[in-house]
Amino acid sequence: MAHVEAVCISEKKGMVKREQIKVVLKTQWGMENDAHAGDWHRQISLLAGESIDNVKKILPSLKNGAFAENIITRGLDLTALKIGDRLRIGDEVILEITQIGKECHNQGCAIKKATGDCIMPREGRFARVIQGGEAKTGDPIIV
Repeated sequence: MAHVEAVCISEKKGMVKREQIKVVLKTQWGMENDAHAGDWHRQISLLAGESIDNVKKILPSLKNGAFAENIITRGLDLTALKIGDRLRIGDEVILEITQIGKECHNQGCAIKKATGDCIMPREGRFARVIQGGEAKTGDPIIV
């Protein structure tokens, strides 16, 4: 079953996000206390835990949030999601996919510089919050 592996926030843009026990997502805004929240199409970033596992083979000390991802999923093929697809997280939260990937800043993030590749441009997904609520590790995800 697909589920949330981790939730992460950062208070400033350009910083690695920190893993949280739980987060609050606000409708049409994003995660409470996250620098990327706002009235735009990239309120939430998602990355698959399986994709991160592949990078950890090269950088084993990589921590959750290193790609500036808000939600790490497990058991869900994020690369199959298209713009307009919706996800239900837990009992309340509904996200709508708005963008596939994004380019790294400054000719490549620290991960790309260390490994020669970054998964976020290909495998990351961005979403807006259609219905807010609480999200936490272990919450089920339904497409």
